[in-house]
Amino acid sequence: MAVRLKSQWHNENTTRSLDEIAGALAFNAWKLSMDKAINLHGKHFVYTSDRQRLDVISEYLIFLIQIVDRMVHQSLQQEDRQKLISAFAMRLAEHLQENSAELLGAGDYGHDFIALLNRRSEEYSELGFSEDGPGYPFMRHLGYEIQQLMGNSQENRWVIDQVMDMDAPELYKQMQRTLRNLFS
Repeated sequence: MAVRLKSQWHNENTTRSLDEIAGALAFNAWKLSMDKAINLHGKHFVYTSDRQRLDVISEYLIFLIQIVDRMVHQSLQQEDRQKLISAFAMRLAEHLQENSAELLGAGDYGHDFIALLNRRSEEYSELGFSEDGPGYPFMRHLGYEIQQLMGNSQENRWVIDQVMDMDAPELYKQMQRTLRNLFS
């Protein structure tokens, strides 16, 4: 399914703040992550609960934060990069908080997401990312984490392949295009 992303500004002649760019990135990352979670179900992978589906979405979101951080590393000053990535992560935590509370009831889902992001950031920091995008271990890490969430049932045992071979490269390409358009 084609996801419609917001990667163009209505008034292109206006300079956008890093916070505005982070908001647009978060909107698009949420849509992409939701699409990938729905796509897994469409490929006959099985979720056992809404919590599990939200956890999968969280892993996609964390992957997207990591690749955006790597993509802006060379083009932004360190302070601006930290500001952008922090605002991006906080917006995603807000999206996750809102949607999780609606589906699962009261809880501090945004805080849990940030804690998971901090753990995953350490893990991803060891993995390669070049001008061609995330390396095999980078994409495998996403696939592994989603495999752990989905379990090794007969229906889900190949989910790592779907995530590594299809989802991760597509997410990278879509976010690369979105990021380029939002900064131009």
